[in-house]
Amino acid sequence: MSVLVTGAGTGIGAAISAAFAKAGYAVAVTDIDEEAAKATARELKTLGLRLDVVDRESIRQAAETAERELGPLEVWISNAGVSTMAPFTEVTERDWDTVMDTNAKGVFLCGQEAARRLRRNGGGVIVNMASMAGKRGGVPFLAHYIASKFAVVGLTQAMAAELAGDNIRVNSVCPSYVVTSMQERELRWEAELRGITTEEVKNLYLADTPLGRLATPADVAAAVLFLASPTSSFITGEALAINGGSFMD
Repeated sequence: MSVLVTGAGTGIGAAISAAFAKAGYAVAVTDIDEEAAKATARELKTLGLRLDVVDRESIRQAAETAERELGPLEVWISNAGVSTMAPFTEVTERDWDTVMDTNAKGVFLCGQEAARRLRRNGGGVIVNMASMAGKRGGVPFLAHYIASKFAVVGLTQAMAAELAGDNIRVNSVCPSYVVTSMQERELRWEAELRGITTEEVKNLYLADTPLGRLATPADVAAAVLFLASPTSSFITGEALAINGGSFMD
């Protein structure tokens, strides 16, 4: 069994890669930061590759290498993502383009490559990284990020409907506040924008979470592994919340 994970050099992607490796998958750890991908791959004793999710040829080359080294792909995890923060009227066109390109266009381009390969291989699973921000728009300073993640949820449904006949299931996951280096940056940005401390921002996140703690990358990885497993064989088009009750739909 082989799986390719994007944005897997650190954080959630690295945790996903570790979960799949522990479950017996051959894992292609990919990231735009090739050194980060290779470092994670060395820890897992697997394959590390550079993959830029907004470059179709980079995606193709990484997928080609992964299949040559690990065998036919059965699972593709589109995890790569970026964020910036600003009040809506101050979001720049550059920020919009950067976030939309990586978070939405990247899922689209990777999804096309994955679908073609999985179709050829007789089927498989695609999991896209969305966010609680793909379900709840009422979050300050993240208008462009929210738009990108709503796009992922909608694209996932479209992919699921169209690819079901090819024995390909497509789902997304919607984490809330996850303890990663990306969140640490967001804590600093939000603290500055609100004029409060990072600890006060963190307390806002905790107050918004009925289960009373922030998510870990392992929490997200476990959900992704579930969606890739036979246990979820009748689930497709879903946007699975991993948020400790922060948003219920």
